[in-house]
Amino acid sequence: MPGVPVSFGRRLADLTRLHPDAIAITLACQDGTEDRLAWVELDRWVNRLARLMASRGVGPATMVCVGLYNSLEHYAATIAAWRLGACTLPLSPRMPDVEFRGITGLVENRLVIADRVDADLAKADITALRHGGPWDDADLPDITAHPGKAIGSGGSTGRSKIIVEPRPWARVPGEVTLAFVAGLRSGQTQLVAGPLYHNSPFSWSHYGLFEEQHLVVMERFDAALAVDLIERHRCQFMFLAPTMMQRIVRLHDIEQRDLSSIESVFQTAAPCPVWLKRRWMELTAPEKLVEGFGSSEAAGSCRIRGDEWLAHPGSVGRPQNAELRILDENFGQVPTGEVGEIFFRPDSHPEPTYYYIGSPPARTTPDGFVSVGDMGYVDAEGYLFLSDRRVDLIIRGGANIYPAEVEAALSEYPDIADAVVVGLPHEELGKSVHAIVEPRFGAEIDEAALRAWMRERLTPYKLPESYEFMSPLPRDPSGKIRRSALARERAEAAR
Repeated sequence: MPGVPVSFGRRLADLTRLHPDAIAITLACQDGTEDRLAWVELDRWVNRLARLMASRGVGPATMVCVGLYNSLEHYAATIAAWRLGACTLPLSPRMPDVEFRGITGLVENRLVIADRVDADLAKADITALRHGGPWDDADLPDITAHPGKAIGSGGSTGRSKIIVEPRPWARVPGEVTLAFVAGLRSGQTQLVAGPLYHNSPFSWSHYGLFEEQHLVVMERFDAALAVDLIERHRCQFMFLAPTMMQRIVRLHDIEQRDLSSIESVFQTAAPCPVWLKRRWMELTAPEKLVEGFGSSEAAGSCRIRGDEWLAHPGSVGRPQNAELRILDENFGQVPTGEVGEIFFRPDSHPEPTYYYIGSPPARTTPDGFVSVGDMGYVDAEGYLFLSDRRVDLIIRGGANIYPAEVEAALSEYPDIADAVVVGLPHEELGKSVHAIVEPRFGAEIDEAALRAWMRERLTPYKLPESYEFMSPLPRDPSGKIRRSALARERAEAAR
């Protein structure tokens, strides 16, 4: 008989009754200390905070924007929002004010938690309620957030948008479905190495809490500390972006370190170099490495385990709980082995898996197959191979950077006539951001001043690492800048 879904807020209360004094979250601080939080402490903190948030008008129609660094406060704020039936939107605290306001401004009924002048609550306001305060810490009525999670994005057009997961934020305990194929199970110790404003670390860690896991959360990723934590806490499950994986395997003493507790390393966010995947298989075991491919729109995904990958090197696997099609620009199916646009349709169709705030829907076929612009092909056995992860998208260290967003910021600079942004090969990060700028006629651009201008407008990881000045920019007969040719020439020169 199928189990009954439980809200994420209710699940915390249930686990608190089961083992109140067990540790739910350990925060690994940058100074080497650890801050431990028991289930009962988290539960009472969440209740106090939820009542404070309710006094500010938070309820089922509210979006709670959490712009904090990795911290215990981040988890308390998120679960408090769910206790009130609100949707949580994690955002990078490093965003410049203009970008932060661009995303939060898309939602009228919101509460912003961030260390910013115009925020509704700061981290200190949450910290103050950890051990007590004026608000009651008794249980609250159970409400299922619907929706419960959203993710912010700069968007392929350069405009801010929010991707909302519209389904009820509830699960059946122990029924991990897709999480199971990634190696997540109940009761594990999970290392949370990535920033919580990214979809994967945010989602996997909250799935872990729901499944009675002990979370070991890093304030900030450091390869040596990550391995120390794996050894000290016997971590079993973790999400790692390829950049993190590279930094770990390049530690001078990695061969002598004890990684035997690891049951699964789930990797996504960017293509994993073949050498890196093989190296991790040597350090752990092929069956302990799982690669995923999908999008925040959750229309479909693929998974492949390391031992399966060895038989299909380069593949990102076969679809999970979804149908996969490779189509041409007219929605016609392309032959096996031919590159086309990747479309998924979830098994739950026609139930929607996402909606956008601030942007029109993704490209969708008349029968419900969805694409976010990725290109690839399938082999005769149905395994998917990626060709390009979007035509112009730059994936830097696992983070998606849309050139249009960077170009929009460059275009505001008074002495710039036009600009194009491309990705250049980078040994560790995969790609670096390179800006090719056409100065306004007669203008001389001070690169240092331009860099300072950009720092005020973009999150640091989106900033160009290098600049090039060219006048005029080459264009095709229709007047469009020859982006592909510029990127190809520079990539070849960089090799």
